[in-house]
Amino acid sequence: MAHDDLFAAPAGAAPGSGNYDASSIEVLEGLEPIRRRPGMYVGGTDERALHHLAAEVIDNAMDEAVAGHATRIEVTLSAGNRVTVVDNGRGIPIDEHPRHPGKSALEVIFTVLHSGGKFSGGAYQTSGGLHGVGVCAVNALSIETVVEVARNKELYRQRFVQGHPQGSLEKIGAAPNRRGTSVSFVPDSEIFGDLRFRAQRLYRLARSKAYLFAGVEIRWKCDPSLITDDTPAEAVFQFPGGLADHLREQVGDRECATADFFTGRQDFPDSQGSAEWAVAWPLYSDGSYSYYCNTIPTPDGGTHEQGLRAALVKGIRAFADQVGQKKAKDIAPEDVMTGSELMLSVFIRDPQFQSQTKDRLTSPDAARLVEAAVRDHFDHFLGQNMDRGKALLGYVLDRMDERLRRKAERDVKRKTATSGRKLRLPGKLTDCASDSPEGTEMFIVEGDSAGGSAKQARDRKTQAVLPIRGKILNVASANTAKILANQEIADLILALGCGTRERCDASLLRYERIVIMTDADVDGAHIATLLMTFFFQEMPDVVRRGHLYLAQPPLYRLTAGAKSLYARDEADRARIEATAFKGRKVEVSRFKGLGEMNPQQLRETTMDPQTRGMIRVTLPQEYEDRAQVRDLVDRLMGKEAHHRFTFIQENAARVDEEEIDA
Repeated sequence: MAHDDLFAAPAGAAPGSGNYDASSIEVLEGLEPIRRRPGMYVGGTDERALHHLAAEVIDNAMDEAVAGHATRIEVTLSAGNRVTVVDNGRGIPIDEHPRHPGKSALEVIFTVLHSGGKFSGGAYQTSGGLHGVGVCAVNALSIETVVEVARNKELYRQRFVQGHPQGSLEKIGAAPNRRGTSVSFVPDSEIFGDLRFRAQRLYRLARSKAYLFAGVEIRWKCDPSLITDDTPAEAVFQFPGGLADHLREQVGDRECATADFFTGRQDFPDSQGSAEWAVAWPLYSDGSYSYYCNTIPTPDGGTHEQGLRAALVKGIRAFADQVGQKKAKDIAPEDVMTGSELMLSVFIRDPQFQSQTKDRLTSPDAARLVEAAVRDHFDHFLGQNMDRGKALLGYVLDRMDERLRRKAERDVKRKTATSGRKLRLPGKLTDCASDSPEGTEMFIVEGDSAGGSAKQARDRKTQAVLPIRGKILNVASANTAKILANQEIADLILALGCGTRERCDASLLRYERIVIMTDADVDGAHIATLLMTFFFQEMPDVVRRGHLYLAQPPLYRLTAGAKSLYARDEADRARIEATAFKGRKVEVSRFKGLGEMNPQQLRETTMDPQTRGMIRVTLPQEYEDRAQVRDLVDRLMGKEAHHRFTFIQENAARVDEEEIDA
C-alpha cells in the first residue's frame, strides 16, 4: 500500500528559498497550464487519461450528430499511435474571430481555453462539451494535431505541435462532395511516456456511442498490426433500437427474472432534454451499470442514477402494495439495483459534473427529471402484465430476504463476540460503536500508555483498540497447548472472532482491517514480527484476504520556525532536512514510543485515514507450497536458536555500520 504524502514538503515549495515576492508568482500563458498539470484536465497521465483524449474528440463529433447536423462519424487508429476522428457535420467555423483579429475561429477553439460554441446553447441544445477545455487539452497534450474542415465546398487545414499553431489556417482546395471536420492527433510521449492506444478500448468506445444515439452511423477502422485480440479491423455501427439493442447484446442467452426487459425513452417537460433506459435482472450472474449524460460516460453515476434508483424502488414498493405484499416496506435500493444489467442515458442542458473528466453528474434537476420520466413507464411495465410484475417482485423480495439474513448473521456474530469479550476482556478491548464489520479497524498496540493515546486518538465509530502486554508468545516455537494457554493470544483470538488454523474463516472477522501499531524502533519491529508470525501461522486466510496492515508511525518530529514535519526513519529525516528545511536550523524530537505522542499527533500521523500511511501485509496463495519461505520463518522464529545465530553470522557483513549506530 502506498504511503500518503504526509511527510513531504508542500507541493510547489522551493526548498531553501528565502525570498517570496512578485517575481515568485508564475503566470502560465496559453495552453501551458494543461501541459504543466494534465491531471486537472484529463485526469492524469495514465492509460485512462490517454484514452480520454480520444473520447474528447469523439464527443465533439457526437455533439454534431445529436444536434442533427451529422449522420456519420469515422474513428481510425493508425500506426504511430495516431487517432483520427471525422464527421460529416457543419465543420468548425473558419472565418476570423471578432475578438482575436488575425486568428480563425478554428485556431481560437484549439488554442484558447474556454472557447467554443456550447456556452449559450445557441449552437447546441445539449452537448458533452461544456467548458471549452476538452479539445484544447487534446491539442496541448499531443505532439501533433492536424485539423481539416470542409465548409462551403472548400477544404481548410491547420497543423499544431504541442498546442502551438504551425502557421495560419490554409485553404487546400475545392471539396465539392465533402463537409464536416477531421481531427487527427498523436499524444505527446513527453506527457504519456510509452503508452499506446488499445484497439479494443477504442473499438468499444466507438460502439457504445452508436448505441447512445440511434441517428448516427459510426465507422471503425484500425491498422491490423495494432490488434492483439479479436477486435475487428473494420466495422460499422448503427443501432436503431438504441440502448435496448445494447442490452439484448449484453444479456445474451442468460435467464432473467422477466422475459421482457424494462426499456424506454421519455422527453423531459419544457424541452429540458430526455432520458433513455434499459434494465434486465439476470438470475444467476452478476450485472453491470452504464450511465451517460449527453453521450459522456459517467462511471461514478450521479444525480441521474439517483433518479432512476428512486423510480425503481418506489415503483416496486407501490406494486407490492397493490398486490397485498406487506414485506415490501423493507425493500432497499440495493435489492432492486444490485445484480441488474442497467443502462441509462440522459440528454440535458448545461449539465454539471464533478470534474473536468466528467465521471459523476451533479446537476440537481437530473434526479427529479429522471425519476418522473421513468416512474410512469415502470408502473406500466409492472401492472400491464401481472405475472411479469409478480415475477420481478419475487426476485427483489428474495434478494431482500438474503440481505436481511446476512445482516442478522453479522449482528449475531458481533453480539456473541461482544458478550464473550465483556466476560473475558474487562478493560482491554475498547470496541468501536459500529454494528457492522464494514469500514471498521482494530489497532493492536503495545502497552497501556500507547493504548491510552490510541483510545483518545481513534474514531470511536469505526476504530477499536486492543492493548497487549510486551512481546507476545512466539507461536513458531510453541506447541498448541502453550499457544491456547497464553492469555494475550486468547484475548486476540476472541476479539477477532474468526477462529484459528483449520477453523479460521475470514468472513467471520469482526473488523475489516487489523492494524499492528507498534513503536518505530527495534523493539516495536520485534513485536510486529511476532504478531505477523501469529497471523501467518494461526490465521493465514485473514492475511491472504488482505485484512492485515502495519501502521507507519513517525520516529522524528522536525520543527523549523512554525512549521513541523514528521519523519518515519533516519533516511526520511535526512531527506526532509535536505529539502523542506534546507539551510534552516531544525529542532529534532525523537519519539521513544507511541505513548509519548499526544492523541492529536497520533491521530494525524498514524490513525486518520485521510493523512496516515499504512502497509498491507500479504500472503500469496501459493504460500503453503513455498518451502523456502516456510523454512526461513522456521529458521528465524522457530525453536532452534542456532539457526538464528547462523543466519546472523552469514548476513552480518551486509549491515551498514550507520544502521547499527542508528
